[in-house]
Amino acid sequence: MKVFTQSVNFNADKSLIDYTQAKVASLVKYHDKILDAEVFLKVQNTSDKENKITEVKINIPGNELMVKKESKTFEEGVNLAVDSLKRQLKKSKEKHRKTLI
Repeated sequence: MKVFTQSVNFNADKSLIDYTQAKVASLVKYHDKILDAEVFLKVQNTSDKENKITEVKINIPGNELMVKKESKTFEEGVNLAVDSLKRQLKKSKEKHRKTLI
């Protein structure tokens, strides 16, 4: 699976990009037909501590799953987004199985 990572309003270091790609790539365990994933890491210019936005979009045949999380760090945001996508992928796979029966 290809994982495209983009950082907006800042330059992401290699360790953050590697961490993000490894976490998102682990979603293959939950759905075997993932085409690709797009990750957007954004910094909002606000005084809030939770100004880091992580958006992950997963493309599967016939569907597109999207998650957006705000957090204090990008690592935390990626973890929250991946956990949320695990649930969505499991639901999507169950629905697909039911339509086949």
